[in-house]
Amino acid sequence: MRLIVVSNRLPIRLVREDRGWTSQPASGGLVTALSPVLRNRGGIWIGWPGVAGDFDEGEILGPASREAGHRLHPVRLSEVELKSFYHGFTNQIIWPLFHDLFTRCNFSSDFWRTYLKINARFADAIIQHHQPDDYVWVQDYHLMQVGHLLRRRGHGRYRTGFFLHIPFPPPDVFVKLPWRSQILRGLLDYDLVGFQTIRDRRNFVHCLRHLVREAKVQGRGPVISVRYGDRMLRLGCFPIGIGFDEFSEVAKRPETAERVAALREAHGTSQLMLSVDRLDYTKGIPERLEGFRRALARYPSLHEKITLIQQVVPSRDSVPEYQRLQTDIETLIAKINGQFTRPGWIPVHYLYRSMPREELVAHYRAADIGLITPLKDGMNLVAKEFCACDVDRSGALILSEFAGAAIQLRTGALLVNPYDYEGVAEAIRRAFLMPPEERRMRMHKLRTSVRKTDIAWWADSFMEAAFARTLHDFPHDERDLTEDFPRQHQHAAAGRRDPSGRRAGAGA
Repeated sequence: MRLIVVSNRLPIRLVREDRGWTSQPASGGLVTALSPVLRNRGGIWIGWPGVAGDFDEGEILGPASREAGHRLHPVRLSEVELKSFYHGFTNQIIWPLFHDLFTRCNFSSDFWRTYLKINARFADAIIQHHQPDDYVWVQDYHLMQVGHLLRRRGHGRYRTGFFLHIPFPPPDVFVKLPWRSQILRGLLDYDLVGFQTIRDRRNFVHCLRHLVREAKVQGRGPVISVRYGDRMLRLGCFPIGIGFDEFSEVAKRPETAERVAALREAHGTSQLMLSVDRLDYTKGIPERLEGFRRALARYPSLHEKITLIQQVVPSRDSVPEYQRLQTDIETLIAKINGQFTRPGWIPVHYLYRSMPREELVAHYRAADIGLITPLKDGMNLVAKEFCACDVDRSGALILSEFAGAAIQLRTGALLVNPYDYEGVAEAIRRAFLMPPEERRMRMHKLRTSVRKTDIAWWADSFMEAAFARTLHDFPHDERDLTEDFPRQHQHAAAGRRDPSGRRAGAGA
């Protein structure tokens, strides 16, 4: 069986140089997740190459395909189409709506028409490259109508699956979408629809019962069935993972240890707290900074003993809304540093750039605390990468309860409400004071879970659910990954204080 992965972007980005176009590996959670799957299983990847300009497909994508270990096929978009499809429907409607931020939506009917047009173009590319016995695996909210368009064109014989990487909203939010029925019915034309968490799938089922009443949901467990017309499809919960062994191996390298030592020396005796985010309003960066500011204001004992390294990866920085967000972040950082800086200590170190993986892993390993507090996230792989790189098991993880990863990592992380600034401040203090033995115990649980449910586990679980003859044949038994996050979070008293203030949780 060959696998056809279909996503908005190819796993490369094209760069124009003096002598023409060149390709570079792309970054991002989806690329990190699926590139190893295709290399191991064989197949092709269909997606937009990242540029609207003209280029020679064979000259550029041929070498890139050989380097990637699988064939790449582009779907071309014009600048006008890109503006309406990507910057329009997906990022001004679906992205904010599915993250419960519907006041940011721009419900333009022109965006919807372009969305259907581009989804049809992706369906055409699948038809062009499809071979018998291929499995078509469509990724994410950009392409929710592709399965419907394939089926409408008489290609229901295709085996198709869809995975939603972002959250699915509850009915009271989803009903605000003018094309709500078309989106739901389009997703029902896939054979398997996968979600990150049971909460997302439950929201989808509630929307079906409210808006598509002829769809009958059956069964319980990680994978359930839906009867829709004369068809049966499946809905599953598959929390996405990372390449745990790859991150852990890089973290153990001698050259990484050298980078870690240099980072710690540069920051003196302070505990290092790390946040890594793409520039986006869903990541809760201003809210996090306010929580840190309140921690410094409430707990003077933290002064000169804790340093926040806030890395922001540039994203859509030509969009005015994101430019304003960047300005807000930088203003807050200046306010915190202006209020609390002392000779030899700056509370917030701000990095507005991407990092090579080796440098990022060194920052993960050097950090005593991971502070990951999105307002809402489908999963959040940064939290899992932080755990994979903590080979000394000396770190503490503070995680938003609204990240999909919180359901899986709740037994080892300190869960917080990112809107509760006082609660975030208290969690920072608690992590700072956490005894070494508690850190080791918690991080052992985190690393065990992340290792067990890595990226290969995710892909295998999805494929097993797709091809199991009956749901009883599906071997998925990770019940703890499909439960909701606890309804109550107890903020236990802070652990004992390390008089030195340096790495209160350090130790192998």
